[in-house]
Amino acid sequence: MSSFIDVGHVGMLLKEEFMEPLGLSMNALARAIGVPANCIHGIVHGTRGISAAVDLRLTRYFGLSQGYFLRVQTHYDMVAATKEISDADLAKIIPFNRPANRDLRVAVM
Repeated sequence: MSSFIDVGHVGMLLKEEFMEPLGLSMNALARAIGVPANCIHGIVHGTRGISAAVDLRLTRYFGLSQGYFLRVQTHYDMVAATKEISDADLAKIIPFNRPANRDLRVAVM
């Protein structure tokens, strides 16, 4: 079912594509963006996800568009979910069938 390319978790990307080429240690990056060292350690080792606040700090530091690391994390989460949930399990879910004359109102922020 999955049409996603598995690129690995966001911490692996952060380490291999940003930190290692620039010679940045986890402690140095943490100091540079103003977060505790255990925050970067957890992200790099895949035990902690990226928060919006950390994404803002990382993207500012590396000169990337806001949300870059969050998008990578969401992609990774979708890859993992498509491996975890089978097509057969999804087929068991009956989609909601709303009456034709009623629109589904969705709040957009």
